[in-house]
Amino acid sequence: MKLRVNVVLVQLNIAVMDSKGNYVTDLRPEDFAITEDKIPQKISTFEESRESAPSSREVTRPGQVSASEAARQVSEPDPSPQIDPPADGPHLNEATVFVLFDTSNYMYRSFVFAQDAITDFVRSMDDASRIAFYSYCRDLSRGIQLTSDRFRLINGVRSTVAGDDAALYNSLLLTVKDAAPLKGRKAVVVFSNGPDNASSIPPEDVAELAQSTGTIIYIISTRQAQEDPVSAAAFERMSKVSGGKAYFAKNWREEKQAFASIREDLVHLYTLSYYPQANPNRGWRSIKVSLEGKALQKYRVRTRDGYRLIGQR
Repeated sequence: MKLRVNVVLVQLNIAVMDSKGNYVTDLRPEDFAITEDKIPQKISTFEESRESAPSSREVTRPGQVSASEAARQVSEPDPSPQIDPPADGPHLNEATVFVLFDTSNYMYRSFVFAQDAITDFVRSMDDASRIAFYSYCRDLSRGIQLTSDRFRLINGVRSTVAGDDAALYNSLLLTVKDAAPLKGRKAVVVFSNGPDNASSIPPEDVAELAQSTGTIIYIISTRQAQEDPVSAAAFERMSKVSGGKAYFAKNWREEKQAFASIREDLVHLYTLSYYPQANPNRGWRSIKVSLEGKALQKYRVRTRDGYRLIGQR
């Protein structure tokens, strides 16, 4: 099944951090500069991080219509598939998060500790945030669909059992496909206890789909996966290119710390969107986000670095 996303805007979720790893808040649209294939872009919508006295607004300039007005002027789908950004759906102070839990035979030794870390993460999320709980071994199990019911989610986590091989990349690709059509800020949080030994697709396919659909991937894994250089590199790459992070936890305390770090990351992200300027490139488009002004150059920006027009090769 091919996934096609016909939309108007490109959405970016952006973390800004100082040299000590602290989140930078209270930035404004004029502090960001975006280029796509080196073509300057105009920010159409801007949502501040939750820690910045959250607000969500459209950004207009002389001669530029607002995002909502431009959307009303579109009489038919854009022939160039791009990224589906948030419109009137949830903002990620009200996140949409898919938790993907490794229930393969790699998990026997640390199953209960992992369940504890996941349930703590579920409880820590904003009550308005929607969460789905999936698990995988050789196949993907969509245990609990998107819901705000924390009791159902925690029961779903506690009911999982371990066994069989691990097809992480197959399962993660299917999870990203489930997230892709959704509006607003969306993320997949993976807990994996070991390398993939049963997938039919490569991690590069997962990374590209996540980039092209604006889905952030966070991966929490254990020392067992880190000891496999191929898996560790794949986990790092998939998360980084989507704008997320990879964590390698040595024990159950570090697993809980990793989940807490992901929660903090989600609430500190800025969300920007833009209408792409005329661009003849029908394939991979590179995105660069920088900060304007000398005073902001000391900060580091993290976001995805591009996307492919889905269905175009």
